[in-house]
Amino acid sequence: MVRITFFFIFLAISVFARTGVYQKNCIPCHEDMAVKIDKFFYRYLLKYSSEMEVKNAMSKYLKNPKAENSILVDGLINRFGVKKKTTLSDEQLQEALDTYWEQYKVFDKLK
Repeated sequence: MVRITFFFIFLAISVFARTGVYQKNCIPCHEDMAVKIDKFFYRYLLKYSSEMEVKNAMSKYLKNPKAENSILVDGLINRFGVKKKTTLSDEQLQEALDTYWEQYKVFDKLK
């Protein structure tokens, strides 16, 4: 019984920690923006189409943000500028991108 309890506690902590990176580091900055965070996802999906390519493009941009590798239109870049380079580790960034993908992916939702 004790092992089962510890297993479920460990599982809950693992799930919380995984989504915690996205919740703590991505959502707060995007909450007050004119373009909501889901719109960024759809722009990336239209341009790159696959999960791996979307995540690679987002990771590349977040590590080295430039207007040239942004998916935003020029008007939005002029208005809001280019974001600051991420301070997340590669592992944290991957966890955040995995959570982001799971939250907004449309493939399992289309009928």
